[in-house]
Amino acid sequence: MAISFQNRQKTIPIDTRTFKKILRKLLAALDQETSDLSVLVVDDARMQRLNARYRGIDRPTDVLAFAMREGAFPQLNPQLLGDVVISAETALRQARARRRSLAEELTHLLIHGTLHLLGYDHEASAAARVMGAKARVLWRLVAPLLIEPPEPTHAASRHPRSAKTRHRGTQE
Repeated sequence: MAISFQNRQKTIPIDTRTFKKILRKLLAALDQETSDLSVLVVDDARMQRLNARYRGIDRPTDVLAFAMREGAFPQLNPQLLGDVVISAETALRQARARRRSLAEELTHLLIHGTLHLLGYDHEASAAARVMGAKARVLWRLVAPLLIEPPEPTHAASRHPRSAKTRHRGTQE
């Protein structure tokens, strides 16, 4: 199932089925498969308001993480990791600049935000190296999910033998 992020100016397609698979694999790799995490995809205007309110920086950013395991009462709901908020518009610009697909950029931002929820930081150089190394390992783990096998064509679904033959690269 694919949904679209929409605002008045543009529509940005986001494959939520693949995104959910990536999130499940990511949480399992981090030993957090029973944890709850919400992901919100917003436009730059909303991201700018959030960034200004919570970080005092009046411009959009690519990802924000709101950890529920920090603060005054983290023990109230220990299975809640928190919220990751991603700007679809910033992600699209960054994807183009980095010559990545939007799905790749969103995945990088999801990994980055999730690591922040778990206490990883990149403010100090040593912490940045640790977070970067962890992010690279997670990327290698989840990146194969970005390549979905093609849907069968009508001809292939009517003639499974011919589809099988094409897949194997042999001749009948």
